[in-house]
Amino acid sequence: MHSIIDELNWRGLIHQATDEAALRTFLAKPAIVYAGFDPTADSLHVGSLLPLIMLRRFQQAGHRPIALVGGATGMIGDPSGKSEERQLLSKDILVENVAGIRKQMEHFLDFDGPAGAVVVNNFDWMQAFSFLDFLRDVGKNFPINVMLSKDSVKSRLERSDVGLSYTEFSYMLLQAYDFVHLAQHHDCSLQIGGSDQWGNITAGIDLGRRMLSKQLYGLTCPLLTTSDGRKMGKSEKGAVWLSPERTSPYEFYQYLINVADSDVLLTLRFLTDVSREEYEAIEGSLRDRPQERAAQKRLAEALTRLVHGEEGLASAERATKTLFGAEIESLSDRELTTIFADVPSKEVDRDQLVAGIGIIDALCLAGLATSKSEARRTVNEGAAYVNNRRVESIEKILTSGDLASETVIVLRSGKKRYSLLRFV
Repeated sequence: MHSIIDELNWRGLIHQATDEAALRTFLAKPAIVYAGFDPTADSLHVGSLLPLIMLRRFQQAGHRPIALVGGATGMIGDPSGKSEERQLLSKDILVENVAGIRKQMEHFLDFDGPAGAVVVNNFDWMQAFSFLDFLRDVGKNFPINVMLSKDSVKSRLERSDVGLSYTEFSYMLLQAYDFVHLAQHHDCSLQIGGSDQWGNITAGIDLGRRMLSKQLYGLTCPLLTTSDGRKMGKSEKGAVWLSPERTSPYEFYQYLINVADSDVLLTLRFLTDVSREEYEAIEGSLRDRPQERAAQKRLAEALTRLVHGEEGLASAERATKTLFGAEIESLSDRELTTIFADVPSKEVDRDQLVAGIGIIDALCLAGLATSKSEARRTVNEGAAYVNNRRVESIEKILTSGDLASETVIVLRSGKKRYSLLRFV
């Protein structure tokens, strides 16, 4: 079993640790480690990748991961890193979100065998508590002065315009008790998370000492941010999700292949399995031949394959080649409309396609020519394309065999002028 601490150190993934020397000794044998995930949606997003891949790294190093989905804590909301209180979710929505997240985790963690990963939902044990029982059994072990000293609490209390509700203040107790429950029932002794979770993690360690007289450990990694301080995982359309229904494999791939040079090496170290030797070679390539974008290509390939599988990666790569003039084939309506989201389109009755549409009429219908004479000239000059294939004759007739997807034909005039005909 290789040293997970050495692996995390070279990748820059250790921000804080309770006692790195003691932790190294503890992790010399197989251990059980957990990270928590917030079920605010039915999908994780790029910002959730770091703790999930951290669990994956621990499993690859011979340890057993527990992914805790906060069905109970999600009903309250963690104040850590938040400037205001979050909207509370209903039980029904949380159940759906937990189920969706659990399914996604199967892409990252091995759930088979006695050392397989486990997904737990803290609602399963929190629902058994009455308010009075929780105060008596758990709350009495929390010194208020310690809670008030946590950065996540202090930053909110200092703001007179927002403040901190008792509900959010109680979040720390719930997450701390999660650690105690997992230590008691799953023999879990290590919690990992982002650097904004340090206060919650240390609260759990202290509670474990008070309630169980047990030594627990904590480790945080840096937050995944861009060089200008923004959280990574946001696009112009909002969050970049791991669900293909929310963010297509093509959009996911495009987000990663467009990561800035200043951010790509850190993202490679944090989120992929590239070895140190390969990383150093990529680092050299970025320094000497940045125009090749080898780092971005490796990042996009590795993460798209991990999140969406080989089929998703192949689809994303086909779609990307389409942007550079490759012949369009084996794409869906959704993929085409995503690729050409800013391209004008025209709806045409499907019966016209069955009867056949001449290329001259099609170019005019698509708005790529203002007259039939201009359309003829475009074809004769070799500047007309159907699905990125050059049209050789003005006699070309479009039929259902020319569909690039279920309902779309892609027309192009020149190098960059595109238009879609949708047959409905």
